[in-house]
Amino acid sequence: MNTTVDEIADGIYRISTYIREVGPDGFTFNQFLLDAEEPLLYHTGMKGLFGLVSEAVASVVALDRLRWVAFSHVEADECGAVEQFLEAAPRAQVAHGATGCMVSLDDMLSRAPRPLADGEVIDLGGKQLRARRVRHVDTAHVPHNWESRVLFEEVTGTLLCGDLLSQTGNPPALTAEDLTERAIATEHIFHASSLAPAVPATLRRLAELRPHTLAVMHGASYSGDGAGALRSLADAYETEFPETRLMQTPPASVPVQAAVTA
Repeated sequence: MNTTVDEIADGIYRISTYIREVGPDGFTFNQFLLDAEEPLLYHTGMKGLFGLVSEAVASVVALDRLRWVAFSHVEADECGAVEQFLEAAPRAQVAHGATGCMVSLDDMLSRAPRPLADGEVIDLGGKQLRARRVRHVDTAHVPHNWESRVLFEEVTGTLLCGDLLSQTGNPPALTAEDLTERAIATEHIFHASSLAPAVPATLRRLAELRPHTLAVMHGASYSGDGAGALRSLADAYETEFPETRLMQTPPASVPVQAAVTA
């Protein structure tokens, strides 16, 4: 296995390991490192990838500088190596949604996590162009798991979107090409999403953030009209999976709250 590091937005690095044996043409497992005054790692990878991933992280920032560890939901590829990273980074704390902390992480972790309310912001520090602020957004059951969430880095407009827009294969780190067709094909292979009206509704709610970059956990990340890409995926789900068309009332807009300084 080979782990690569690519900067997909200013100070945001995609750490990717391609595993050929997963799926019909292999699968990438991606983590995202936000280089800031208080660095944040989004996804840890599985325990078995800790050596490769930690070495890649250390090529950008020293492991003991990590301040935050976060992930979309509780699953091996998302957080399997979380304790190894907490051991390597004595100041690091897991930040997750209040639901995830309540149902799993309060019991699982050796250090208490920081629970986040929907819309809550963590200021990662820095000044001017290198300032970084991540907003927690609950996405319950989308694409799966009750505690699912995403993070939105407000300065660069980067949406750390977990399993949304997953693609098979080993594509380039960043693309401006439409990912919708490949993402729907991947859904037909793995059947990973909780197919319900919340899926397209949540995608359209996330589009309100107007992201410039979509940091995708499996496959290429996307640069361009992120809102259009999310709406395109929402439309495709409704076309391909009729059970997702039933939403009568759209969910509330993504809340905007004052920054919470860590």
